[in-house]
Amino acid sequence: MIIRARTIVTMDGAPIENGAVAVSEDRIDDSPPGSSPSRASRPGRSGPASSIVDVGKFGDIKTHNAGEIFDLGERALLPGLINAHCHLDYTCLRGKIPPQKSFADWVRAINAEKATLSSKDYIASINDGFAEAMRFGTTSIANLTAFPELISQIQAPIRTCWFPELIDIRAPERANQLVDLAIESVGRARSELARGGEIAPWGLAPHALFTASRDLFQRCEEVAQRDGILLTTHLAESREEMQMFRDASGPLYEFLKNIGRPMDDCGKETPLGLFVGALSPLRASTDRALPHWIVAHLNELTEGDFELLEGLAPKFHVVHCPRSHDYFSHSGFAFERLRSLGFNLCLGTDSLASNESLSLFDEMRAFRKHFPAVSAEEVLRMVTVNSARALHQENALGRVRQGFQADLVAVPFSGSTDLFEQIIAFDGSVSWMIMNGSVIASVPGSAGC
Repeated sequence: MIIRARTIVTMDGAPIENGAVAVSEDRIDDSPPGSSPSRASRPGRSGPASSIVDVGKFGDIKTHNAGEIFDLGERALLPGLINAHCHLDYTCLRGKIPPQKSFADWVRAINAEKATLSSKDYIASINDGFAEAMRFGTTSIANLTAFPELISQIQAPIRTCWFPELIDIRAPERANQLVDLAIESVGRARSELARGGEIAPWGLAPHALFTASRDLFQRCEEVAQRDGILLTTHLAESREEMQMFRDASGPLYEFLKNIGRPMDDCGKETPLGLFVGALSPLRASTDRALPHWIVAHLNELTEGDFELLEGLAPKFHVVHCPRSHDYFSHSGFAFERLRSLGFNLCLGTDSLASNESLSLFDEMRAFRKHFPAVSAEEVLRMVTVNSARALHQENALGRVRQGFQADLVAVPFSGSTDLFEQIIAFDGSVSWMIMNGSVIASVPGSAGC
């Protein structure tokens, strides 16, 4: 298969004007410059006769001996987008929880909504979420689910790194049992996670320091070091989390104390300090303890925290969710300082309980509003190259490069403005994409809940 476009955005250097990409099965075969097809269509390569398809017109069909050729016309072809942090469980909660007076009030509100949902509701919600993410050009997603037992009932249409979300707030003695059950649930679904003869990565998600015990964090770390899986958590997300752990006060502290959470870890350290401290005993024997952590949010940091971050080697990955961040009115995200310290920074959508859509294009534009000095190309890296690295897929995803997975999306490009600025500005549904080497010329929409 050959795909031609006005511009190929490889994320490996300068875009290729009037370029073509060859796809063989589920992999990118070549990305040559110029208008001529790649080696896949050169004389001597065997292949059945098929058609040339003008995707813009869907009607100019001719016979060619090079295999199927798609001419995308005035479009830019780029790597499929990668959502580094999402909760598809809550797709059906879009618009149902207005911003609350406190983060603790939001926790109460989402718990009340969740109490009304059944397993059938959650399955429908996850499926709708997949459809919406795909419609906006997402081909890979890191999805946290509170219901790992449902994974085997989901046919994910895009690459999915499943993270069973673990909470032992009311029963910390069950930490080992929770981890074992999550591993068992994912294990039962391994065949569903296969894509192109490979098994998608997966991981565990101790939810947050205020809902998951130190033992649960350490147990997940031990499993990750043993089995080579990924880990993710919510950390230093809100002012109330900082108040809780550093000052032993605030709405979140009072809420959790009243429901019976042990509070002996409060009034001592910042959330980041507690997180690093929990893992320190396990880091002594390996340097793997932080590179397989994907930390979401990291909004509340003190000067002491930045000193701690500077000394971390190797470092974890950080996911920022701009529109969810705005919904909660969190403290400003320290993008420049984290970047200067060498952290790998990615973007995610979080859930629709605190967002309006699962569009990473919307997320990129929201990020640029707060950080206009950051180039559009760097922002695009945060949903391609950087997110692939966070998922330990930097040698397979996030670039248009020979041997990488054939996950590609096309967006209009007129050439009238800067290429990357025009990509960021795209505000619509992606109508043409390749997922795992299969062409999807009409991407499904989400039915909603």
